[in-house]
Amino acid sequence: MYQPARIDESEIISQCKKGSLKYQEMLYKHFYGFTMGIVLRYCLNKDDAVEVINDGFIKVFNTMGSYDMNKPFKAWLRVVMVNTAIDRRRKELKYQLNIDLDNAAPLSSNTYIIESLAAQDILKLLGTLPPLHRTIFNLYEIDGFSHEEIGKMMDIPASSSRVYLTRAKEKLRKLLMTA
Repeated sequence: MYQPARIDESEIISQCKKGSLKYQEMLYKHFYGFTMGIVLRYCLNKDDAVEVINDGFIKVFNTMGSYDMNKPFKAWLRVVMVNTAIDRRRKELKYQLNIDLDNAAPLSSNTYIIESLAAQDILKLLGTLPPLHRTIFNLYEIDGFSHEEIGKMMDIPASSSRVYLTRAKEKLRKLLMTA
């Protein structure tokens, strides 16, 4: 039975650091699925996700020289992809109507948590949220950023991040109740 050769990630990365286009293509193909899983949480559709991945890999290849080979590559790649997706969301937000939520009261929330859902169910439900709510939910609940960090990334007040998260959770709860 044919078994594909095991890809040596450290060799691919070191060749990418030297600027090898062949190895850059190998790296892109090897980590495409991994990056798609990350980026889809922040994008409206798959076409947007592919654009973010391509932009992210351009950043990866341009900054590969600064990557420390002693640290996990996947973690570094993940940060680059999340930041690229957030940069794209920030650009898109300029063209959307945003209401300052500093003085808005958070919606009341029940004590139960969405944790009992399967990952696929959560991703399907997240896809129904407005883009800003989904982005903040992902950053806070999945990626572990604080509201202050989210506020800086998204150029919104930390209190607005809290309100958007509360509203996202409330919408998810309503969707769960109707399902």
